[in-house]
Amino acid sequence: MTGRTTEEQAVERRKAILSAARWCFLNFGFAKTSLDDIAKRANISRPLIYRTFKNKEDIFAGVLEDWFEARFPLAEEVAVGRGTKAEKLTRVCEILLLEPWSEMVSGPMGAEFYDVCERLVPQVEAKHQRRVLKVVQAILGAKDLAEVFLLAVDGLGGDLPATPALRRRLQLFIERFVD
Repeated sequence: MTGRTTEEQAVERRKAILSAARWCFLNFGFAKTSLDDIAKRANISRPLIYRTFKNKEDIFAGVLEDWFEARFPLAEEVAVGRGTKAEKLTRVCEILLLEPWSEMVSGPMGAEFYDVCERLVPQVEAKHQRRVLKVVQAILGAKDLAEVFLLAVDGLGGDLPATPALRRRLQLFIERFVD
């Protein structure tokens, strides 16, 4: 046995680390999460983490990237699929905003997670926002209209509401926006 890691094993290890880290960040907060916490939750040794990530910040960026990137194929499919603009916007908002929001606000440190996203990995946040803009623009047609829509949607979550409240706000806004 050579002790070498196959590509499949490396992919599985990365998934395990990201899943464990997301849980730890949402439950303990970024500052209080240690690499030992992540390793224990992922059921791997701490040194194995360093074969995949440089440090905790790199893991956090990976969590954010992985969490959102996995959602885009379905959102892009919805955007070019059948349905009214309101139906498409509602479904895209469910996929790209409400589903991750629900998981985030359910964690004791969800509000901190949201703040750390913007502060620690602005490049990942900016990339995500550009992709969201393209999806919404595919539905609404005009870039400036999509930008206004997203600015308003961002404001709907400013007070960190529970998911059902945010869902109601979005539905009301979408109904009036595309009317």
